[in-house]
Amino acid sequence: MAISTRDKAARAAGYRCTECGWTTSKWVGRCGECQQWGTVIEVDVREGLVRATAPMRIDTDHIAKPIAEVDAHAADHQPTTIGEFDRILGGGIVPGATVLMSGEPGVGKSTLLLEVAARVARTGQTVLYVTAEESAAQVRLRAERTDGLADSLYLAAESDLSAVLGQVEAIQPELLIVDSVQTVISDSSDGVAGGPSQVREVAGSLVRLAKQRGCALLLVGHVTKDGSIAGPRTLEHLVDVVCHFEGDKQTALRFLRAIKNRFGPTDEVGCFEMNGTGIAEVPDPSGLFLSRHEEGIAGVCVTISMEGRRVIPVEIQALVVETTAPLPRRVTQGVDNARVAMILAILQRRAGLPLGNRDVYISTVGGVRLDEPAADLAIALAVASALTDKPVDRTIAAFGELSLAGGIRPAAGSGRRHSEAQRLGYTHLITDNKKSIKRALSMALTQ
Repeated sequence: MAISTRDKAARAAGYRCTECGWTTSKWVGRCGECQQWGTVIEVDVREGLVRATAPMRIDTDHIAKPIAEVDAHAADHQPTTIGEFDRILGGGIVPGATVLMSGEPGVGKSTLLLEVAARVARTGQTVLYVTAEESAAQVRLRAERTDGLADSLYLAAESDLSAVLGQVEAIQPELLIVDSVQTVISDSSDGVAGGPSQVREVAGSLVRLAKQRGCALLLVGHVTKDGSIAGPRTLEHLVDVVCHFEGDKQTALRFLRAIKNRFGPTDEVGCFEMNGTGIAEVPDPSGLFLSRHEEGIAGVCVTISMEGRRVIPVEIQALVVETTAPLPRRVTQGVDNARVAMILAILQRRAGLPLGNRDVYISTVGGVRLDEPAADLAIALAVASALTDKPVDRTIAAFGELSLAGGIRPAAGSGRRHSEAQRLGYTHLITDNKKSIKRALSMALTQ
């Protein structure tokens, strides 16, 4: 039986997810791969067949060569003179590489990149800063306030991709910064600015331009309500480096983390501090998370935390008060509430501390957040100190994970934690060493 032209066209049609590229033969409301709603659209699979059967061609300048003959210096890092930013990138920006920076609105992404642009421009390189969210005058005022003016730093306010490419052609920059990729729109793609197709087209065009010209590209990306990068997931695969800028708006501290890095490590953390003149790097954040007391105060204990490869001392404060309420309050700031509940249960059951009729308040100093289990022991010592009104000696630092049996498990990176604690003057360290929580309490609390 002959197949009609209409049936052939129907068989040629398929459906693809605009977020992850998953394909299916019939339309569904939810993608079967990334579980996103409303992202499956109809496409013509014959386009893929045409592309697959395209004639082969090769550029004579890009013929495959033995791997030992490939020039490794093409991927050398160029420092930006901002130590904390270079730390995250593995030593600096690689020419032709694309860096995507994400973060909550108002956290300081544009301020940091403007500082990077000014520092790089002062080294003699040509930098083009394209803003698609603000006017050129607004960025100019911020640059004046943060001392970000430089002769070779060029500024353009454009939201059209063609205009951005034209600016690049005219300026010939060695570093291109686009703020942000979700607000630039392309005429060659359907949809509104920030939509999946637009973000994919804009990012793809800018990345290809950076590779062809050998100029570094820094992109600013918006985030969704859950903190992930907005737009299609292919955006993260297109770029070489993905950084996340985070911090509490109520505090001046900011952390920059590398989530993906093709040219360096992904376990480094950069520390910055927002001030009246912009943003400043903090090479040694040891004193940011410690308070100074003239005498020993009950309810205070220092732990040695690790943020990526960086070792940071953090002071934990606890307050325990009696209550007549049937349900005692457990208020935490900077630590996980569920983990604190488990620590209090261990203290009550394994160490015999009466916490069932008392309110417990726990907080970290400096706005830092502790998510690692190694902070369990310091939290337990701070709570016990507040309950017994016996201060922990100033020379003591504690780190270790508590088990439900009352034991102390070793923490990752114990050697680096020991070295940093000794450098800061903590001569007595309470760690695992086959101790129980009861023995750790008796060692830490002064009589």
